[in-house]
Amino acid sequence: MEWTGLNELREKFLSFFESKAHTRLPSFPLLPQGDQSLLLINSGMAPMKKWFLGQETPPSKRVTTCQKCIRTPDIENVGKTARHGTFFEMLGNFSFGDYFKHEATKWAWEFITEELKLPVDRLWVSIYEDDDEARDIWVNEVGVDPSHIVRLGKEDNFWEIGAGPCGPCSEIYFDRGEEKGCGKPDCAVGCDCDRYVEFWNLVFSQFDNDGEGHYTRLEHPNIDTGMGLERLACIMQGVDNLFEVDTVQNIMKHISEIAGVKYHDDEKKDVSLRVITDHIRSTVFMLADGVMPANEGRGYVLKRLLRRAARHGRLLGIHEPFLYQVVSTVVKENEAAYPELKEKQSFLEKIIKIEEENFNKTIGKGFEILNQIMEEMQNGGNGTVLSGEDAFRLYDTYGFPIDLTKEIVAEKGFDLDEMSFAELMNAQKERARKARMSQDDVAWADETLGLAGVKTEFVGYQTLEADGKVIAILVDGQKVESAVAGQKATVVVDKTPFYAESGGQVADKGAVSAEGCSAAVLDVQKTGTGLFLHVCEVKEGAVSVGETVHMEVLNLVRESIKRNHTAAHLLQAALREVLGDHVHQAGQLVNAHTLRFDFSHFEAMTPEEIKTVEFIVNSKIFAGLPVETKEMGIEEAKATGAMALFGEKYGDVVRVVNAGGYSVEFCGGTHVDNTSKIGLFKIVSESSVAAGVRRIEAKTGMQILELLQETTAAVHQAAAELKLTNPAELVAKCGAVMSELKEKNQQIEQLNAKLASLQFGSVAEDAKEIKGCRIVSAMMSDVSTEALRTMGDKLRSDASNTVAVLVSVGTERANMLCVCGPEAVKLGAHAGKIVKEVSALTGGKGGGRPDSAMAGVGDKTKIDEALMAVPEIVEKLI
Repeated sequence: MEWTGLNELREKFLSFFESKAHTRLPSFPLLPQGDQSLLLINSGMAPMKKWFLGQETPPSKRVTTCQKCIRTPDIENVGKTARHGTFFEMLGNFSFGDYFKHEATKWAWEFITEELKLPVDRLWVSIYEDDDEARDIWVNEVGVDPSHIVRLGKEDNFWEIGAGPCGPCSEIYFDRGEEKGCGKPDCAVGCDCDRYVEFWNLVFSQFDNDGEGHYTRLEHPNIDTGMGLERLACIMQGVDNLFEVDTVQNIMKHISEIAGVKYHDDEKKDVSLRVITDHIRSTVFMLADGVMPANEGRGYVLKRLLRRAARHGRLLGIHEPFLYQVVSTVVKENEAAYPELKEKQSFLEKIIKIEEENFNKTIGKGFEILNQIMEEMQNGGNGTVLSGEDAFRLYDTYGFPIDLTKEIVAEKGFDLDEMSFAELMNAQKERARKARMSQDDVAWADETLGLAGVKTEFVGYQTLEADGKVIAILVDGQKVESAVAGQKATVVVDKTPFYAESGGQVADKGAVSAEGCSAAVLDVQKTGTGLFLHVCEVKEGAVSVGETVHMEVLNLVRESIKRNHTAAHLLQAALREVLGDHVHQAGQLVNAHTLRFDFSHFEAMTPEEIKTVEFIVNSKIFAGLPVETKEMGIEEAKATGAMALFGEKYGDVVRVVNAGGYSVEFCGGTHVDNTSKIGLFKIVSESSVAAGVRRIEAKTGMQILELLQETTAAVHQAAAELKLTNPAELVAKCGAVMSELKEKNQQIEQLNAKLASLQFGSVAEDAKEIKGCRIVSAMMSDVSTEALRTMGDKLRSDASNTVAVLVSVGTERANMLCVCGPEAVKLGAHAGKIVKEVSALTGGKGGGRPDSAMAGVGDKTKIDEALMAVPEIVEKLI
């Protein structure tokens, strides 16, 4: 057993199984492809589920991979222990109905004992308690010492998730030595201590579970194995945990250099080093696979990891953005297996730096608000429990992590109402779930229809009309034989010209008809198994299963969509030409009315850049470039330089759309056959969607004529409102009106200042003396907040022992200000406490610093009564 680097171990494993006739596949993206059940890929077999379930044919019956994985259920424990991490790599070899237990066990043992030379006397094997077949193979064929085989129960050694393929497991353990154990007499394989490390799980998928506890033997059983690469590296390198593995430790060393600390010198700092190290690995790989920071779903997971890492940087004394600097080391340690990291390094650094800067802006405000709330709690005003509402507001509005809130309030000796916070979080998640309902319905329909192995033939590239046979109908989620006039139904046919929503392009619209019946097609969705679901409204007669219907796509809608989709391709090419190669599509929506294109970029485009992009796209339209679509092998497509969607996974055969060589992209959408048919292109808006993601909305063809007509009408209407007969004079007239308004506003401000000054004179005259403090209170009409603050500052500067409570009452609302001079503060006066108590007498709320604080007013009729209580309230404090 020799020390072996993590990158070398990965290659050893994949090469070994290639020698056993396995096809090596690259890691699938962390972003699940066509699987709505997963937020992120969390195991080696997850991306291959469709192959195990028989929904699609695998590229080979024998496959080996090293799969990137993210798991976040234990995120709170990451850093606190050296065991937990969110990012890991899973080595695996898989058989889809080919070899089974004999080969899987033999090759596993051969790899670890002959290739890695792990000492046999320190290896243990566990089997499912009833799996005598596996024991016989391990002992009699593989040659494992029977005393090193342990039987474990269903919970440990039987893999199943509900109905479907399942089976017993065999796990391989490494004995790290008695000194790593718990010391208990019964310490053995399965103990929770650190002595016996399970590092390879062989799943023998040999049964089909009907979901009711009945198991049927599969005719063609499968093999699914998983071995944690980092865990194997710990064994081969003789280290205690993943943070001491070579590639991971090098990342931590870079962080330590930036922070000026050393690992193992201080346990609290070690926690922060582990958090940052793990989270920056996860962040880099997620971003590289197309996950972008967002406020929900996988984007929120990414944002949370980034912000948790940035917070722990603060705990190490780093207050400036620093995570982006560590990206270079993450790339360096992993580029051998994942060369795309190097290609995207600049992009990764920029996105992470922007997120760090945003976090620094928001967390400062969060700290200020939380400290203010806790100050009020410390003064006995609001108990000892931070409300879930306050915690959620900090999280939702200011991006303040809940774990940070919990940590800070605990340090002050307070508790947090986690139950009400969780309720608010669940309500937010429910809203997010509802937003994804249409996608979930498609996945659900696949099972309900029960059409295993059946696909809809799409002929919409060649024609807008076709006859198809109805093979299933759903009404209200239930399979029916027919749908009648007035009903909304989902109709499935064996052949269709209708494009299903995909790749950001909306579905076609049109009609379905047969003798005596007709229906409008409102939407079309495609299931993971290739069935096209036509959402229809039956207009007359009945549509029935088994009958042949005529399907016709609405040409005007399809043509508009084609213009916008081809324009989107030209737009991406033009953006890369003007802004740089870092530009990648981050999302798009193409319909008959507009095109919306999201792309990776780090700042707002300048007017000149927008103008240049518009000019380039229109020049390609006027050039009349031919647009050709062709299906080809993926390697051939890559050789043409065709652009792939960022983070997308493609099959062996792809469709390439080539617009005169200027834009060449992988795309399954519909397009014009010549750019001249787009007509014209106009950018309507450019805006921010998220950190590092911009959005352009644009129009083409007839939509530009509509836009011109609307704009012309608006210009004429504006001119008429300003009494102009010539719209060409509109700009000059607008400038004159604005100058006039500015002058009048200045006059109004001057008059208001004079009025406030007149009111201010009488305020100071009514001052009272209480225990050395000069008490001033007054109510004034329509004084701006700024003027109110100016008056307060003047009162404080006139006498440092001043305590003043001033109220400005307007028609809409009233504002209350309390100021305390330095001498008054020394005597015990506190503006935040005073204004809170005074405003509460009106039903208002507020608070703030000892020297100055603001509050709102509830019932205006109670202001006089509240101001009369000021002397008494101040007297209690001094």
